[in-house]
Amino acid sequence: MSDLPFGFSTGDDDDSGKRRDEGNGPGGNDPFGFGAGGVGGAGGFDPSQLGQMLSQLGQMISGMGQGMGPGGSQSGPVNYDVAKRLARQQLGATIAPIAAGTTTAVTDAAHLAELWLDGATVLPAGATKTVAWTPNDWIEETVPTWKRLCDPVAEQISGMWTAQLPEEAKQFAGPMVGMLGQMGGLAFGSQLGQALGQLAKEVLTSTDIGLPLGPAGTAALLPTAISAFSEGLEQPESEIMVFLAAREAAHQRLFAHVPWLRQQVLGAVEDYARGIKMDFSAIEEAAQGIDPMSLSDPAKLEELLSQGTFEPQTTPEQKQALERLETLLALIEGWVDVVVGDAVGERLPGASALSETLRRRRATGGPAEQTFATLVGLELRPRKVREASALWRRLTTDAGMERRDKVWEHPDLLPDSTDLDSPAGFIDSVIGGGTGAFDDPLAQLAETEARERDAAGLRKAETDAADSDETPRDENDADPDSGTGKS
Repeated sequence: MSDLPFGFSTGDDDDSGKRRDEGNGPGGNDPFGFGAGGVGGAGGFDPSQLGQMLSQLGQMISGMGQGMGPGGSQSGPVNYDVAKRLARQQLGATIAPIAAGTTTAVTDAAHLAELWLDGATVLPAGATKTVAWTPNDWIEETVPTWKRLCDPVAEQISGMWTAQLPEEAKQFAGPMVGMLGQMGGLAFGSQLGQALGQLAKEVLTSTDIGLPLGPAGTAALLPTAISAFSEGLEQPESEIMVFLAAREAAHQRLFAHVPWLRQQVLGAVEDYARGIKMDFSAIEEAAQGIDPMSLSDPAKLEELLSQGTFEPQTTPEQKQALERLETLLALIEGWVDVVVGDAVGERLPGASALSETLRRRRATGGPAEQTFATLVGLELRPRKVREASALWRRLTTDAGMERRDKVWEHPDLLPDSTDLDSPAGFIDSVIGGGTGAFDDPLAQLAETEARERDAAGLRKAETDAADSDETPRDENDADPDSGTGKS
């Protein structure tokens, strides 16, 4: 599987431009080889080319659909039926159900973890139930959240296909639009399915990649993956289970009681999607000289994707969105590290070693890094997570648990990437003169608005008084200096 998001390229834009200039189509750098010179002109749009393209795309879609089997319907920009089918294929024909004893062990571990967390954070429990999932359960339960993450990127790309067509071509492009949508949906679904199938075998909890992927209020652990993770470690599996249950419960507390957090994360993905630019030469090349029947094999389709069928180019706006997302995810993971460390550190002798194992797992490209690289080109750098943990630790020590957790009350109160690099100023703002903002940010806002209203009222009163003093008097009115008046 390609590590790039939907085949996204991180190559030099100049190389992409060169490929466009050397495209096979008569239009050079126009998408699908359509020229911009007008109908019938030299290098212009030729309706016969559109017919040939429609035929090629139709054959490609037919070949891909046959390879995916029945039930691959698509109602949005990504074919999630295909994604789920390919993901399950990677898991094998049979998945053992969760034994009753294992389910009980998961429930008991979660209950113990919640009790310990009560003394490490002011945020109350966020999960109403804790369940044990199989890899198939994880796929089924997390797809709704994956839709919210993937659809903005896929919709942007799908819209750009038709937006780049010459005006002459748009008049004939009705059938092509539908075909392109189906082809893109199959392509996205195929690569997403590959990623989800791999993740389903590796993730340990529903929040293992830093997001609340499961239903709201549901904490979930995956015992099969936890058993595999525990192999070779010195700690007993029961202790590892409690440690991971504490991490899951801490994530659930944060996402349940910081209502803006989920939308902030998804909003960063949407901001990224709005800045996507496509290299249409790859699509043109994909539609020419390909044996449609060779795409009946999903592996062939994956090979096509890995060769750069879709090649968005990173823009400055996207880099900013990715930095915001990376920082926010690092703050989430760093906070969880600190809270769980405080909750279980003295109770589980191997907690520090388990934390270090998870850090190494992230550093070597664990599920979180692989997933976000596949989706949006983001690599959650371990350095950011380590620095976020250090910031939360210092803030806990210097300002206390309550002030630390109040930072989550409003997104404007969170540290940014520069604060992670140099946290002293941020911590001083919490401890020193800026603490009022952390005690009650809404009250501070109301106070500021009240002061502004009072100042505006005072200015109006002064203006009215000045206008009254400057009102012209009738010549017969008394002159206060002369003592005379109207006779």
